[in-house]
Amino acid sequence: MIRPAAPADRAAVLALADRLADFELPPGRTAREIQVADHHLFDAQFAAPSPDVLFLVAEEAGAVLGTLFANIREDYFTRAPYAYVEVLAVSEAAAGTGIAGRLMDQVEKWARARRIARVELAVFANNRRARGFYEHLGYRAETMRYVKALDGER
Repeated sequence: MIRPAAPADRAAVLALADRLADFELPPGRTAREIQVADHHLFDAQFAAPSPDVLFLVAEEAGAVLGTLFANIREDYFTRAPYAYVEVLAVSEAAAGTGIAGRLMDQVEKWARARRIARVELAVFANNRRARGFYEHLGYRAETMRYVKALDGER
């Protein structure tokens, strides 16, 4: 069952966020910073729900197996709105079961209902599993972000 996330889901959602760092991390990034980066988004939505946010959980037999957090942003070039997937995470046990695809289907339906023509997201270049998943769903790379560490480490 896919349903809106509720404050009672907070611990489960935070645990799922740990999976966001389950790939070969790029130099200078730590698993912990990736895992906690979106906690403020969850907490803000729990505290004051926005209609411009889609925050879902997928559960089975009372266990939260996946989560998706998306919001509406404005395109830099056209100023048109687009749906931006901030977080998509599923438990290790649920990987490969179709839950992630069903969550992504929900964000696409949500965007279409708002007459939003695009869904965008970011994925680390090293995260081959996620890139393959999104490409399988029809997403394509559009821009690349380049980073140069000036201190020699990051």
